[in-house]
Amino acid sequence: MSKPNKKSGKWRNKFRLVILNDHDFEEKLSLKLSRLNVFVVLSISAIVLIAITILLIAFTPLKEYIPGYSSTALKRQAYSNVLKVDSLERTILQYEQYLKIIRGVISDEPLDFLPGSEDGEADAVAVGKLEPSTADSALRSLVEQEELFNIQRTSALNPLSSYAFFTPVRGEITQGFLPDEGHFAVDIVTRPNEPVKACLSGTVILAEFSAQTGYNIVIQHSNNLITVYKHNSVLFKKQGDIVRASEVIGMVGNTGELSTGPHLHFELWYEGRPINPELFIRF
Repeated sequence: MSKPNKKSGKWRNKFRLVILNDHDFEEKLSLKLSRLNVFVVLSISAIVLIAITILLIAFTPLKEYIPGYSSTALKRQAYSNVLKVDSLERTILQYEQYLKIIRGVISDEPLDFLPGSEDGEADAVAVGKLEPSTADSALRSLVEQEELFNIQRTSALNPLSSYAFFTPVRGEITQGFLPDEGHFAVDIVTRPNEPVKACLSGTVILAEFSAQTGYNIVIQHSNNLITVYKHNSVLFKKQGDIVRASEVIGMVGNTGELSTGPHLHFELWYEGRPINPELFIRF
């Protein structure tokens, strides 16, 4: 029993800490301490210091100076970069789909998707199993009769009716606009090397040679309007060039495997759909 009491007594033994003036030995400060008091004070001081340090690191910008800790500005920049990359990926996919449509138009290849579908694929429908009902037939007949009397009104409301199209080339139309047969253009026969002119002002988005249709040039106009010129003998414009209406962009030729003689294959597209050029241009 004496040993534990002796050890506990050491912690409780009192000591006096006196601070004296070195010149006149005047007592400035006197403290009565024990080992236990010193230990408690040091422990509390350490805990308070640790707590203050944690608070400073957690709620002030000082945490950014800790090695391995990413700064707030860096996190914001990383998040902004992620958003930009996602936006660029969407834009690239849209441009790839757009170019796929343009190349299909130039090469006369059927499109494997509808422009309006989100995933690029059309829903399959068994057309042979769809049989119109009596009400459908009556409604169709009524609509067809009304359309006969609404031609002028539709023409007036058509946004393309306000355009002043310039004739790309004058000649004889040998094959007209036949969308049911996959011919979304008009073929104009004229003299070889006759100048081909842009029907509207715009920007050349494609100018290349195709084995099937020869030298082709595609022009993007305002309001989602596109014109296509095929079977040229030579092209005077390249991709990215700005052209004005009636400006010469090429010459009539007989290039490409699908060509049967010197002529211009001219297409007019509005909002991703083929339009009959004869409705707006006199050849």
